[in-house]
Amino acid sequence: MTVRRITLEQPALQEDKLGFFRFGDVSQWKVLTNDAGEWHTLNQKDFNALLQGQIQPDHPEYKGLQRKGFIRADLDLENLADKVRRKKTWMGQGPHLAVVITTLRCNQSCRYCHASRTDMHRVDTDMSLETAKKVVDHAMMTPSPYLNFEFQGGEPTVNMDIIKYIVEYSREKNKTEKKILDHSLVTNMTYMNEENANWIMENGVLICTSLDGPAEVHNFNRTWQKGSNAYDNVIKWIKHFNERYIEMGRDPELWHVDALMTTTRKSIENWKEIIDLYVDLGIRNIHLRPLNPFGFANKTWRVIGYTQAEYLEFYETCLDYILELNKQGVQICEGTASIFLKKMLTPYDPNFVDIRSPVGSGTGQMAYNYDGSVYPSDEGRMISAMGDELFRLGSVQDLSMNEAMHHPTVRSLAVSSMVDTLPQCSSCWNAPYCGVRPLHNYMHTGDLFGQRPNTFKCVEHMGISSAIIRRLAEDNDGVVESIFRRWVVDRPRITDG
Repeated sequence: MTVRRITLEQPALQEDKLGFFRFGDVSQWKVLTNDAGEWHTLNQKDFNALLQGQIQPDHPEYKGLQRKGFIRADLDLENLADKVRRKKTWMGQGPHLAVVITTLRCNQSCRYCHASRTDMHRVDTDMSLETAKKVVDHAMMTPSPYLNFEFQGGEPTVNMDIIKYIVEYSREKNKTEKKILDHSLVTNMTYMNEENANWIMENGVLICTSLDGPAEVHNFNRTWQKGSNAYDNVIKWIKHFNERYIEMGRDPELWHVDALMTTTRKSIENWKEIIDLYVDLGIRNIHLRPLNPFGFANKTWRVIGYTQAEYLEFYETCLDYILELNKQGVQICEGTASIFLKKMLTPYDPNFVDIRSPVGSGTGQMAYNYDGSVYPSDEGRMISAMGDELFRLGSVQDLSMNEAMHHPTVRSLAVSSMVDTLPQCSSCWNAPYCGVRPLHNYMHTGDLFGQRPNTFKCVEHMGISSAIIRRLAEDNDGVVESIFRRWVVDRPRITDG
């Protein structure tokens, strides 16, 4: 056997002329990123020239590369350090999200249910008044200046009295705590009534529901009791809330029902109809989400699941259609893309707990089960409901916030999600925008680290970032960038101080 050796000529590297950056390939482009969140795309010829120190001030790429810190000449280290600092302002602030499970009871039987619901007669899974008080006391010990109580279930409105109590008690307690306080409700809308709806609006509780698409898709994914139509009920209450907000004189751009869309195989088959429905309803943000490997979704995967490649093809198809609608004057954005875009196009990080380094489990959020058990995230609670108590931190009966934040489990989750120290993540160009999900890795592979390039979340995040960078790199007339910049504009909607 003849052995042939091929030597590839590498460009001579001029390290003293380069700033720190990671790099990788996106389509025909070389994409460069750094810890300040800056990014730049070059063709292969210009990339080689950069490495050899041959991009001089008269080169068309020089000014952009130098300003972003990729070229060392006249590098403003103080400015670069300030950019890194602003990207990490959330570090050390403590949990700002308190997920509260008011009950496990639910009147729906969704094919992908993550919450391990119980039947409507199981009142033993309702949170008690005593537990609710201790949950508020525990959550408000967070050092974070902002705190959002997010009510989940089951169907949280089944235990509406506890929602009312937590809102009222936390606001009373906040007269001395002086936090920026929000309350939000994640509801399927099928248990809603006029009395509860009026109380929710009058008390400034933010509303988020699930809308998976037209009736054919929504009713397939989110089955309800025999003879009932979940889709019709959701549409009815979305319109009711949005119309009432306008009647109350509130800005509809800030006060409206938000909706989440969970992707199943049925969704992939009806992608255009789903987006068109959101547009028709005036919903300006469609947050595309893949299935999670929790609860009932594991058991029904053969019917509702798909491959990573299938999901990303679906995602890019939807993204292009949404961009085309924007070019026609329709105001709608894709929620997951907007998270990444805020990291890429603004000086700040949105502190989305699931897409940051380290992950927000225990450091950006806490989850409180109906019985007062404390978990670093709602995913930890879901894993517990499947019979694995590994991620239970303790109980509000005997666990302080400080003990919860410094719990060995929380430390382990932080270590296993710090992209700067993880093999392959630390050198990946997507590191400034990505986030590792240790609990997902645990469910897929049995350990917190996993083989990241093969995990669903790594593939998803890399796919979305690449789709965004590619569209920006090919945006010769600036139209796509102007659309993307609209998606990252935030106007404050503070309900209580």
